[in-house]
Amino acid sequence: MPCRSALAAVLTSLLCTSASAAVPATTAAAGPAEAAALIDRLGLHVAPQPVRERPGWRPPHIVLINEEMRDLRSALQQAAPGVKLIEVSAATPKEIAAADAAIGVCSAEVLAQAKQLRWIQWPAAGVDRCVQQPLVQEHHLLLTNLQRTMGPSMAEHVLAMMLALSRHFDFFLKEQQQAQWVSGGSAPQLVDLDGKVVLVVGLGGIGTEVARRAHALGMRVTATRASGRSGPDFVSYVGLPDELPKLARDADFIVNCAPLTAQTTGIFNREFFETLKPGAYFISVGRGKSTVTPDLVAALSSGRLAGAGLDVTDPEPLPADSPLWHLANVIITPHVSANTPVSAEQRNFVLVENLRRYSAGEPMISVVDLEHGY
Repeated sequence: MPCRSALAAVLTSLLCTSASAAVPATTAAAGPAEAAALIDRLGLHVAPQPVRERPGWRPPHIVLINEEMRDLRSALQQAAPGVKLIEVSAATPKEIAAADAAIGVCSAEVLAQAKQLRWIQWPAAGVDRCVQQPLVQEHHLLLTNLQRTMGPSMAEHVLAMMLALSRHFDFFLKEQQQAQWVSGGSAPQLVDLDGKVVLVVGLGGIGTEVARRAHALGMRVTATRASGRSGPDFVSYVGLPDELPKLARDADFIVNCAPLTAQTTGIFNREFFETLKPGAYFISVGRGKSTVTPDLVAALSSGRLAGAGLDVTDPEPLPADSPLWHLANVIITPHVSANTPVSAEQRNFVLVENLRRYSAGEPMISVVDLEHGY
């Protein structure tokens, strides 16, 4: 599968993944100019201070990796030749105790043993499972994630769900399977996106990409974000989290792109759904626990919501007996919105580049604020 030209120009040595691969078989580290170009293109945040100035930093000797990093091992080794990479499942207690860093490893068991650990690279954007580990906070560990690397792919997934729901593709696909040509009054009323209002809840990396694409389709975009009211020109209004009910009342589509924190857990509940205009649509690609599932089911069953597109649910996997499976106005995908070759390339770039930066003591990419959880 050929690389997208923009990425190929930036990461000339990065091999493309197949559509079914989570990571490429081999990935070469980018040079400084190429790395800077991709950081700028994705809008990645680079820490203002070199990591060598952080208390406790030293050039790493042992880095623990999870088994999912196996195919990326050669690229990681190339980025940090002096580092010993050890799969955590094969590591001895002595090796875990001496580990300086970990990629994709943040379990309570390992954290309790890894007394020398100073840095964790999480292999996703959402870090709630890692931040919730008490030892991460107690030891003041440096935590980096993969924010923004999956935003474009996830935003396309959101738009696909919005179009599928508003154009009632679920209905027409079922009729197609029965070789039925339905027209006139027998067909459901289609909805245009042009001119509709979309509320993006969580105007971070993913939310910004959703907003960009929705605006390009002629939608009016509003948003909420916890960090302030600033936003790109294509967002007409950016509110703080406490403005969510007010903004939701005017929205035709609500898109959950928020990280999971204590403040966002359960925010999409009965009270929230009752504030929506009849016929609104709910799309969720943030975290499943932001939504109270029984309240969502009730809003869909009553017709208060016209439909929902869910790439995340609570719980996951969604149990076979969940009523969500059987509602005609729901599209469910199993947390796959970021599973594309482009997202894999960009995720792998940050994983490799951050290991190189940590080993060299340089400023890190996408440092997580442990207090805020993102």
